[in-house]
Amino acid sequence: MLSAHRFRVERIEAALAGLRAPLRVGFLSDLHYGPFVRQGPVAAWVDATLDLAPDLVLLGGDLVDHRAPADLGPLLAQLARLRAPLGVFAVWGNHEYHRFPRRGIGTFATALREVGVTPLRNEGVVLRDDLFLAGLDDLIEGLPDLNAALAGRPTASACLLASHNPDVLPRVPEDIALTLSGHTHGGQVVLPWLGPLVTRSRYGRRFVAGWIRAPALGYVSRGLGMTLLPVRLFCPSELTLATLNPRAGAPVVSPWRGDRSPTSTSSRRPGG
Repeated sequence: MLSAHRFRVERIEAALAGLRAPLRVGFLSDLHYGPFVRQGPVAAWVDATLDLAPDLVLLGGDLVDHRAPADLGPLLAQLARLRAPLGVFAVWGNHEYHRFPRRGIGTFATALREVGVTPLRNEGVVLRDDLFLAGLDDLIEGLPDLNAALAGRPTASACLLASHNPDVLPRVPEDIALTLSGHTHGGQVVLPWLGPLVTRSRYGRRFVAGWIRAPALGYVSRGLGMTLLPVRLFCPSELTLATLNPRAGAPVVSPWRGDRSPTSTSSRRPGG
């Protein structure tokens, strides 16, 4: 049994078309600040991210739990410490919409901007001459518009897409270099040899965790926090460090799909 106070840094690697210089991305998804996750674990995740010194930090949605307290000051204080040369960005998850009225989520967006986190809701931004970052609204509770998120992207640049829910992957154009998602928690409770009890995906275990081709390349994080129950079983919390390089061929390894206990993965690359 594992708690949110224990987590694993998953170091993944991929070679992306259009990228002309290496890129290190820190991906933190599903913090679920609320009854089971308070300031202490968030501070530890932020500390670990800063130690990794990524070029870019992405927050993959569900930053707050639907039962998050009214005072989000401690969460915002920790997120304010995040720093990266290319910036800190976030997308919405379903829990943001459960926690805030649809017309009130703008208040949370404003609070994030004030601490240096830029929410991307169906929009994108050029970060380098070889890199475009797009952020998609939540697939379940939001109003996702993939065309709007990708509008204006340079055709010769690598495109990195952040979407809280991985169920969008079958709709993602194959020329999108990489989509980063969370939402599934890797199952949160995974039984040895049986796999996750719940995946929160319409595709069952296909998108539960790890590398995906659907047909575009995606990676699904197990996330950091917990919801509904304060427990993780055989499914450690994950802080992802993605090292992305110009395409020059990459070795193939098998991704963790949640149907067996995860092994140490100090350097994982996408399978075919």
